[in-house]
Parts: sequence; structure tokens; C-alpha cells
Amino acid sequence: MKSIEIIGTKRAAQTKQETKKLRAEGMVPCVLYGGKEQYHFSTPAMNLKGLVYTPDVFAVDLNIDGTHHKAIMKEIQFHAVSDAIQHIDFLEMGDEKKVVISIPVKVSGTAPGVRAGGQLIHKLRRLKISALPKHLPDNVEIKIGTLEIGDSIRVRDMKLEGVEFLDSPSNVITAVRTTRAVVAEAPVAVATTAVATPAAAAAPAKDDKKKDDKKK
Repeated sequence: MKSIEIIGTKRAAQTKQETKKLRAEGMVPCVLYGGKEQYHFSTPAMNLKGLVYTPDVFAVDLNIDGTHHKAIMKEIQFHAVSDAIQHIDFLEMGDEKKVVISIPVKVSGTAPGVRAGGQLIHKLRRLKISALPKHLPDNVEIKIGTLEIGDSIRVRDMKLEGVEFLDSPSNVITAVRTTRAVVAEAPVAVATTAVATPAAAAAPAKDDKKKDDKKK
């Protein structure tokens, strides 16, 4: 997994006044938990752009006053109006401790069903997984090179060494669906059974008409 370094400074007090002051100074209050000790620290909001505003997932090298901790971003809070980062929770990782995290889905290849007029549908953009830090991937690759119209790839189809997929096994990740254009181009079956119309049923047969003329 890709890594990014975040430099932070310990903060002693965790009062509302202190956090308000930090935010006014362009700092973001943070907490690191999950290890032997919990750390409350702050970091400049500018330092977090490469971690927060990206579709990628990173292992974070937290440098708190010179001490390094390997972690992942677990939870983030934004301001309801300004959308500014208000707080971040980091989970410390251990070599033998599994981590639960959402990983982005990367689609590769071209589906034959799309070339035939079908539409590629993405249902899940991220997958929730559990794995040891050494097995955490940058993303989950979905190969669609064999998908025909009506085919799909579900969570139960995913296999990755050392990784457990936590979403429902029946959930569809991606699929090729029939489009309206494909349906419109499909040939329509023509009925071959003749059905008498009311006018035809009411008209007298020619033979019967000749017999009536002879009698007259």
C-alpha cells in the first residue's frame, strides 16, 4: 500500500476552547488510537490534502514530535457549512493485527458485452476488506474482459491472497446490462396462425352463393 507522511504536534488539553483555537490557526485536531498509548495531536490542514482529497488509500506514517507511528485514517469529520476538516481519527497498525478498511475498485479491460451494445454498470466503487498490513492492496482490480450482456461480477467472485472481503457475497460490483437500443434492435417474432376477422366470418362462401342462384 502507498504511504504518506503526516507531521503532527502533541496537544495536552482537549477542551472546546483549545480545538476552536487550533482550527482558527489552520490546524486540525487529531487522535491516534489502537496502540499501547493514545495520542492527541494536531497538524496543519494543508498537510492533509494529499491524504483526504484523493480516491486512493494510504498507509500513514505519523511523525508526532519525532516519534513515528504506522496508521490508517479511520474517521474524518467535516464542517457542515464550509466543508473544512474538523477532526481526524487515526488507527495505529501492528504487523500482526488485521485492519478493516475500504479499498477503491479499479476496472481493467473491455467487456465484449459493451462492444455488443450493452452498458457497463458500476455498483460498488469501494470494497470493505480485512487484512494484515503487509497484505493491504492499493486497490482491488476487477477484470471485465469476459463479461457478456447479462454477466456480472459479485463480491463472492473476488479472490486475493491474505484478504477477506466483508461486503455481502451476493453484492454486485460491476455488470453489463442490456440497453434500450439493444432491445429495440432485437427481431420481433411474427405470428403465423391466421385469425378470421369478423368481416371474413360474415361473408358467405362462393360455393354457397352459386347453389342459391341455381335454386332460383
